[in-house]
Amino acid sequence: MSKTQRTAPKALAALLALSVAAPAALAHTAPTHKSASQKAAAPAKPPPEDQILAVINGQVLTQRDVDNRAKLFVLSTGLPVSPDVMNRMRGQIIHQLIDERLKTQEMLKRHINVEPEQIAGAISNIEQRNGMPKDALRNRLASDGVSLTTLIDQIRVQIGWMQVLREQLGEGGRITATQIAQREQALQAEQGRAQYMMSEIFVPVADPRHDENELTFTRTIISQLREGAPFPIVAAQFSQAQSALDGGSMGWVQEDNLDPEVVNVVRQMPIGAISNPIQVAGGFVIATVQAKRVVGKQMGTLVSLRQAFFPFDAPLNPQNPTPQQQASLQKATHAIETIHSCDAMEALNKSLGEKRPSNPGTQVLERLAPQMRSVIEPLPANKVSRPLVSMDGIALLMVCDRQQKNLAQQTPGEIADQLMNERVEQASRQLQRDLQRRSIIDIRPAAKPALN
Repeated sequence: MSKTQRTAPKALAALLALSVAAPAALAHTAPTHKSASQKAAAPAKPPPEDQILAVINGQVLTQRDVDNRAKLFVLSTGLPVSPDVMNRMRGQIIHQLIDERLKTQEMLKRHINVEPEQIAGAISNIEQRNGMPKDALRNRLASDGVSLTTLIDQIRVQIGWMQVLREQLGEGGRITATQIAQREQALQAEQGRAQYMMSEIFVPVADPRHDENELTFTRTIISQLREGAPFPIVAAQFSQAQSALDGGSMGWVQEDNLDPEVVNVVRQMPIGAISNPIQVAGGFVIATVQAKRVVGKQMGTLVSLRQAFFPFDAPLNPQNPTPQQQASLQKATHAIETIHSCDAMEALNKSLGEKRPSNPGTQVLERLAPQMRSVIEPLPANKVSRPLVSMDGIALLMVCDRQQKNLAQQTPGEIADQLMNERVEQASRQLQRDLQRRSIIDIRPAAKPALN
């Protein structure tokens, strides 16, 4: 055994401690202890899976549907969720699935079809926004026995509903050059005022006189978020705003485009905090703010990167790496000494199977996670970073280009997207109310305890 082979286990252990940690969003940990009351309580007999909870225009909603959605939430957040928490969420899951049935029926009525490629792209987007490797979410669901159909059905409704709304808007959904110019003038008038990079989860309330269930559900979601549940995944599953497909991300928004109740909260929120329930017209909002700036002015550093990823043949045990993992470390160390251009990094990553994209896209240095920023910020252009070891492989990064830019300058395309999102959100709430009024929804006795 060579000296390099003898020291490889220690080197991998040390590098793992130094490296940017792999996303833990999919880690599944069981509770470490049970209270005396939990031990003493006899397990309740679960209801039959085929028990009908509601009939929506002749289409049934069963206990199995609710259970699968609950399992999807638990597994995708990676947090241990107590039976008590799940019981508090059950009523809102039923409401959400009823709304999805209504949306699906409207999609079928309009002959709207969602292509598999659209669904795959949406799942990939959720993974990317949460820092997950490709296919990590679907693989985890499969390994835990949750049908991927549960996730696919939800995303199909979200995508198809967007197509319904665009059809509903018709010509009214076309953004004109005049409208973009008017918004640009409005932004000029707001120079010096606050603007927020934020995400939202919107929980609708059917009857504002009786919002106890929705409020309980909103507080439950907040507690899970504060314990570490990934905001993009929770938003994708439970938010009824059109931003759900983007993991709740609203992008940069100015105060005039937010509900006054939300403005009052986000003005005071620390970066990264999760708000308490914010009551707005139609429901509750959960907000988080990623960054704040002054309208029209925010200098930032745009960094163009390339990466090469050396995949492991099995999850890494730092104290006992496999021969393949030791060889990967040696290859990565050799690449640090021999790779001197971004083109060479791309070629190297392709030769390794391109398990992660060679070009992760232009990044804003100031918005990177602190650990990642500490790696990128001091790295000279065209120089390979130190090995970044995770449980599934070793990443090398290279900076191709840096440039300073005023990030607060919105392009006409960004303004058009913002205007469209505002119209779509308004149309969605109106059409949902209309569908509920016109529908026959029969809530069965088995569902009423959760809804009362």
